[in-house]
Amino acid sequence: MRRSYALNSIVAIAVLLCASAIASAQTGQLRGSVKLVGADGNAAPVVNAVIDVWRTDIAGDYHTKTDKKGEWIFAGLPYTGIYTVSVSAPGASPMVRDKVKAGREIPVDMVLSSGDGKKLTRDQALAASAGGGGGGGSTSSGGGESAADKAKAAELAKKNEEIMAANKKIEGANQIIGDAFKAGNAALMAKPPNYDEAIKQYDTGLAADPEHPGAPSLLTNKSGALRSRGVEKYNAAIQNKEAAARDAGLELAKADFKAAADSANQAVELLKKQPAATDPEEQKQQTTNKYFALFSRAEAMRFFVTKVDQTKTDEGVTAYQEYMAVETDPAKKAKAQLDMAQMLLDAGAADKSMVEFKKILDAQPDNVDALYGMGVSEISVGYGANDKAKLQEGVNYLQQFVDKAPDAHRYKAEAKATLTELKNTESVVPEKTTTKPGTRKRP
Repeated sequence: MRRSYALNSIVAIAVLLCASAIASAQTGQLRGSVKLVGADGNAAPVVNAVIDVWRTDIAGDYHTKTDKKGEWIFAGLPYTGIYTVSVSAPGASPMVRDKVKAGREIPVDMVLSSGDGKKLTRDQALAASAGGGGGGGSTSSGGGESAADKAKAAELAKKNEEIMAANKKIEGANQIIGDAFKAGNAALMAKPPNYDEAIKQYDTGLAADPEHPGAPSLLTNKSGALRSRGVEKYNAAIQNKEAAARDAGLELAKADFKAAADSANQAVELLKKQPAATDPEEQKQQTTNKYFALFSRAEAMRFFVTKVDQTKTDEGVTAYQEYMAVETDPAKKAKAQLDMAQMLLDAGAADKSMVEFKKILDAQPDNVDALYGMGVSEISVGYGANDKAKLQEGVNYLQQFVDKAPDAHRYKAEAKATLTELKNTESVVPEKTTTKPGTRKRP
């Protein structure tokens, strides 16, 4: 059954018609809705279904059609009347509901099955309702009441009950998920944030319906809470001077980083499976949900790859590339590109980080962070391969970084120390050249 969900709101499929009664001693409202069960088993609202209301205690008839939501209403029917409601629509079997009374605020909701689109006359509608046994029941009929008709009516009534039960279940899940989403966000945005409570609330919502269209948003926010909690645990652990406690704290942080990556990956996969929305507002919401899910996954994978499993660099690169594909802010996209390159370097994939830092420097030759990253990458590859040419290129980049970075840059002192060490241990010093590091003049 198709369901819709937005980041900030949860919309129930079951349409509850709950308007206040406009009834007096003489008149009352009569309203209802019409849906049609399609080939896929889903019930969708029917527009312009014909509604014929026949008064059966005395002569009287009223006629209308359903609106774009599949709903209809009569506002002033005699309160004491007894009515039979007949519904017909193209491609559907007609349906009859008998012994209906106005002003009771009991909606006449009907779910039609596919058929020939026949419209019943008054006599046919009254005969069908009489043949169905009365009691306010529903009958789908072409005028006769054969055994086959009765079986079909019973089957349709059962399906109708199943649909309504499913709608009630969805409605309950919507409420739980909506409450969990709000409570989780409140805990996450508190000062200081309560990550434990936020994660607990998001899990409550996910437990209500793991496949609900709102699940990706819960998973995205849960990933952010886990990632932030992991950072807190990690920072606390590395400051602990007691080895056993430090190791235990690091393991807890790694567990959060892994859970954050799992949640974010699951959110993205669920969003990819959701059918594309056709309504402009729903399309906008889907785009927003996808953006935040992809951003959250890239951030989660950065911590997972560098702190938990350094063999997953390719998955980390994919996460960043998919996020950058939807990022429209040039500054944020540039930062993501730099973060991806740094992730590869921190994960020990210096050969891959060289490629990414080079892309940045080709576009921004004076990007000091990329100069530093490129220098360290080249030096790492040079040491690993015992390649002095790579060491030389790395030193050249590192010297450019030292020359251009502000004194307050967090890596400037470290870069100077590295240059001094390489000079003393490898006899490698920066080359004085006007060409870019790693390039040679043409002969």
